[in-house]
Amino acid sequence: MAQAVVAANGDGISAVRLEGLKFSYPGCAASIKDASLDLPRGSRCLLIGANGAGKTTLLQLLAGKYMVGRDVITVLGRSPFHDLQLTCSGQLSYLGTSWRKDVAFAGYGVPLQGDITAGKMIFGVEGVDPERRAALIRLLDVDLYQRLTTMSDGQRRRVQICMGLLKPYDVLLMDEITVDMDVLGRQDLLDFFRSECEERGATIVYATHIFDGLEGWVTHVAYLEDGEMRIGGARSLLPQLSEGAKLLNVVEVWLRKEKQARQARDDERRAASGGREEATPVAPSRTPFDMPSKHLAFFR
Repeated sequence: MAQAVVAANGDGISAVRLEGLKFSYPGCAASIKDASLDLPRGSRCLLIGANGAGKTTLLQLLAGKYMVGRDVITVLGRSPFHDLQLTCSGQLSYLGTSWRKDVAFAGYGVPLQGDITAGKMIFGVEGVDPERRAALIRLLDVDLYQRLTTMSDGQRRRVQICMGLLKPYDVLLMDEITVDMDVLGRQDLLDFFRSECEERGATIVYATHIFDGLEGWVTHVAYLEDGEMRIGGARSLLPQLSEGAKLLNVVEVWLRKEKQARQARDDERRAASGGREEATPVAPSRTPFDMPSKHLAFFR
């Protein structure tokens, strides 16, 4: 599949822009080998790829958690790593699968450890529009008096999402954030995100393996294959959807071709070695002592 990149419109400043992004963790092979993407404001981009393709790494780079060149990644025309105001102001927001309580709750006036209610956490965030907070609590059906230790994974996920959306964002990055939610809660949340994009011009990049009901929701697609951006651009790159095909079926074809090609390469390598399995080199498991495994910006 040839790479396709769609230019932004409007005032000329893209919501999200990648230019030949390459990235690798210390002592490891490249996680992102080549990624270019241009998303206009108000777009809803679906980030797709097999396990290990680099989706989470890409989202963390977009969130400014790792350093790359100032012009390689720009969000609203600014570098997410170098411009701290992007994340501190809430213009750029990231919701991931892991919920770091020792970081997320610091400064909210609640204990870092202990059995606390959802209401104490949600109302502990200062500078929030009361109407927006009330709307989110109702949308996500959060029981303000229930303690987190008694909640299911899905209920705790709703609290996390509520806290992450309390302040209006311009760009929202989501990594499998709806995986624990039931069907109704997920659909209501997707409808909310659609209205955010259409009414406020917000931009969303959403990585997921659950494609039910997304055919009419998505405006842009980014498909990663082994760290390379194979497809990146507007929904028009997927004419199959206009013909009534399910997004799941379209993605299944991509992933199956990718798997078959990978298995064919493995078979050729084994045949070239006379059927003997080659020893896989082991990368260093520890980061060099003079290089931190994560920059402090990772926890923003």
